[in-house]
This record gives sequence, C-alpha cells and structure tokens, in this order.
Amino acid sequence: LGGPGGDELVLNGAAQSGDALRRVSAHLERMRARLGTNSAAAVRSANNFPTGAGIASSAAAFAALTLAAAAAAGVPLSERELTTLARTGSGSASRSVPDGFVEWFAGDSHESSYAESFAPPNYWALTDLVAIVSRAHKAVGSTAGHPAAATSDLQACRVAGAQERFDRCRRAVLERDFATFADVVELDSNQMHAVMMTSQPGLFYWLPESVLVMGLVRQWRAEGLHVCYTLDAGPNVHCLCEAADAPELERRLRAVAGVQDVRSASPGPGARVVSVE
Repeated sequence: LGGPGGDELVLNGAAQSGDALRRVSAHLERMRARLGTNSAAAVRSANNFPTGAGIASSAAAFAALTLAAAAAAGVPLSERELTTLARTGSGSASRSVPDGFVEWFAGDSHESSYAESFAPPNYWALTDLVAIVSRAHKAVGSTAGHPAAATSDLQACRVAGAQERFDRCRRAVLERDFATFADVVELDSNQMHAVMMTSQPGLFYWLPESVLVMGLVRQWRAEGLHVCYTLDAGPNVHCLCEAADAPELERRLRAVAGVQDVRSASPGPGARVVSVE
C-alpha cells in the first residue's frame, strides 16, 4: 500500500513525480476499477537497461505493474485479460505478458485486442543484441508520438499492409526462415520511422551512429551472418541474429565507433510474479 498522499513511484532508486507518476497512477486507476479496490500503491521499479531510450522500458514496466497490481489485490486474472489490461498502459506491454514469440491481435473492442504466444521461447534460437548508441531519455515518447502518425501521408499505407507483414513474419518464425524474417523486420522498422519522420511535427529518432550500425548490419548479412536490424521509437539498434552468430556479431558491434555498449537478450518467459508480500 502507498502512503496517505496517494500512489508513490520509485524508479531505479529515485522518487518520481510529474508525468512518470501520473502515467503509473492512471494505469493503477484502471486496475483499481477492475480489481474492486481503492488502495493507493507504492511502486518500486528497477531496470537493468536504459529507461526511455527506445528499448521497450514501458512495455516491461506496464506488464510488470499489471501483474503486480492483480497479485497485490489477490484477484486471479486470466493471461488474456492481463494482456488487455497491460495494453492500456503501453500497447507493447500486452506482448510482454505471455511467453516466447507473441502475437497481439488488433481486435475491434477492448476485450478482443489481446496477445498470446504462437511459439515457445526455445522454438528458435534467436538473440537480440542491442547496440546502445545513446542512453539519453528521448524527448518525445512513443505515446506522445502516436497521435502525430495520422498526419503522415505514409501512415495509411503502413496500416493497410500491417497484417500481411505480420503474417509473413510469423510464418518466417515458424519455418525458421531467416532471410524472409530479415526482409520483413527491416521493412517494418523502416516504414515506421518513415511515418514518424514525415509526420507533423516530424520525429527523428535516428542518430548518425544508428544509421552506421544499420548499414553495417546489411553488409554483414551479405557476408553471411544471419542478422537484421529493427529500431523502436529511439536511436538504439536491435540487431536480431541466430544465436550461433551472436558472439561474432557482438565482437563486431563493440568495435563500431559510437556504440557505447551492447546488451543481449533472447526469447524468454513472459511477465511473472516472483513474490507476494
């Protein structure tokens, strides 16, 4: 439970106020309405990767917060409902609840827009090597940038092709077809950033180092490494590769000028409650 003044948020050891606390409290209000409680909450959160730098910190945070709130209230919820609730805090958080490779259904209502696994974590040995080129908190977050997408002439085309691109991507995962996977992943990333760059006002997340890494990834793939790139709403580059190529790829990334660090992740379990006090 939180203090008498309402919800409290401590992130990486520092008390938060302003937009960060308001966003967490807004999500807790939705959770309180669903869970039938009016208790304030004390939220303690920590990341082992840069926050607000385009590495899905909000997805991780709101998936964790959703599960924690339900556990604290003692209300058992299905995984499907947890994904719909997490989605209201951050859309990508819906995908962070289930295990492994996950599909998020667009739906036409709150209840039908949910996420579920289509393959377990060990189905395909992939590694995400994140080339950190900036640790700075981005000036415009994903949530704030979404309304501007409709002002881009490219957005309608991107939305129209989204299901087809996802179907190709899912099929490539299920067939472990890296060439097709790389094509569709890079296409989708490039289209998303093209929409952001041509919105009003335009959002430019790429840095010179981002472009350098993207170019090198394509060069290395042509040389035989199974690697492709994708970027969230930020400058850091996710280099997706087959696990066998990860050691060589990490060695090359660490040698690139402007790459400050390389973080590694693999498909794994979804959000979990580790203890209830």
